[in-house]
Amino acid sequence: MTDDQRTHPFKVADDRSSLTSFLDYQRATLAMKCADLTGEQLKRRTIPTSGITLLGLVRHAASVERSWFRLVMNAEDVKPPWPGEVDGTFAEFHVQDADVDEAFEVWHEECARARAVAASFNSLDDTVGFRGETISLRYVLTHMIEEYARHNGHADLLREAIDGVVGE
Repeated sequence: MTDDQRTHPFKVADDRSSLTSFLDYQRATLAMKCADLTGEQLKRRTIPTSGITLLGLVRHAASVERSWFRLVMNAEDVKPPWPGEVDGTFAEFHVQDADVDEAFEVWHEECARARAVAASFNSLDDTVGFRGETISLRYVLTHMIEEYARHNGHADLLREAIDGVVGE
């Protein structure tokens, strides 16, 4: 796992470029944490008190990308890629029978679509109405950076428990 798999965020940039480069960096960080692992390793529950797996995080990221960018910001009538709940938790975290290649394909597709949706807005301050709330593109990009950063912390611990590999 090497850092050359990521493009670092811009250190000097306008707000939009800064936010989108940080989000892409966080996306690449999750990919880096999953790199060079087998399907079995990606599905492995390594923390005894948690059901989170690296593959579950990838599937969750795909769901969150779809929800915020396509459903909320673009008003598309989309369903979750892995619908429903299992035992009170999101289905994307239940990976025992999950197809690893499909999960990564869906995630990459949702990231590409999210970039296109974000690019379709003229300004970070453009808003949409969703379920009685006004939401700006700036909010969604910032929230997505937070979402990935939090889960990339989980991914750090999971990866270390799988094969001892650590790194930012």
